[in-house]
Amino acid sequence: MKVVLPGGTGQVGKILNRALTAAGHEVMVVTRRPVRAYDIGWDGATLGRWAAAIDGCDVVINLAGRSVSRRYTAENLQAMMDSRVHSARVVGEAITATARPPRVWLQMSTATLHAHRFDAAHDEATGVIGGSEAGVPNYWAYSVEIAKNWERAQAEAPTPATRKVALRSAPRG
Repeated sequence: MKVVLPGGTGQVGKILNRALTAAGHEVMVVTRRPVRAYDIGWDGATLGRWAAAIDGCDVVINLAGRSVSRRYTAENLQAMMDSRVHSARVVGEAITATARPPRVWLQMSTATLHAHRFDAAHDEATGVIGGSEAGVPNYWAYSVEIAKNWERAQAEAPTPATRKVALRSAPRG
C-alpha cells in the first residue's frame, strides 16, 4: 500500500511511519522540515510538487497541524487554527487534482469538539458539540471552533472518489 503522510514528522506521524514501513508499506512523508531522502517538503498551505505524491496513492493520512502542547495564547491558537485548516484544505485540493485519487483520506481531528459531559457517550449521531456550555473558558471554546473548521475543510473538499474519515481523538487523562 502506498501512503502519503502530511505531518508525518510529528509525534504520531513518526510512530505511524515506523509501523507502516515495518509492515512493508511505502510511506511518503510530507513535512515542513524535510530531513530524510524520502521526505517531501511543503508549506502546509499551498499546492506544490508534494501534491504529485498523492496521485495514485492508496491513502492520505493528514496529521499536519501546529502542536497543542504549548500555551494557548492568541498567537498560538491562531497558528493551530491556520495550520490545521490550511493543510486540510490544500490536501483536498491535491486530491481533487489527481487523475487517480486515493481510496481513503484519513484526517486527524479532535474529540475536543464534543461538550464536556458525563451523562452520555459521544458519537456522530448523538454527540453534543461543545464550546457554548456555561463556564467554558474562551480558549476551550476556540479549540472547538478550530475543530469545526478543521473538519469543515475536509468535508467541503470535492473528492467524490475518496472516502473521507475525520478521526476524533484525545489524550487519555
